[in-house]
Amino acid sequence: MVVFRVVRMSASPADLVRAFHHAFGLDVRSTPTRVPPELAAQRARLLAEEAAEVAEVSADGPLDKLAHELADVVYVAYGTALVHGIDLDAVIAEVHRSNMTKLGPDGQVARRADGKVLKGEHYEAPDVAGVLRGQGWTPAPAEV
Repeated sequence: MVVFRVVRMSASPADLVRAFHHAFGLDVRSTPTRVPPELAAQRARLLAEEAAEVAEVSADGPLDKLAHELADVVYVAYGTALVHGIDLDAVIAEVHRSNMTKLGPDGQVARRADGKVLKGEHYEAPDVAGVLRGQGWTPAPAEV
């Protein structure tokens, strides 16, 4: 008999994907770590497949298909983070903090011609290594 855990809809993406990984016997680590090269390559292929599907429907596909493919990218990204033991919510929060420093103290935004927001003089790079260290990561000498 297979038993499925019911996850409430207000759960975070990390909680939902963690439930999937547990239900299907997929890797979940609790501390940031390198994984075997074969597993890392598999996760890279999954991410590339999902990103390609987004690219395929982003310009001309129906909106429901785009939404589905975007969700698949997020789902696989969270799964990849779980496989590596990374609390992706914490990393996203740090990247968001950094991105918000692109806004100048005067409220001005520098943009490229295509509309991309640029880093201004007050930009602070994200300290992702610090976030990972806070999660228990100890970088290997080659990673420092």
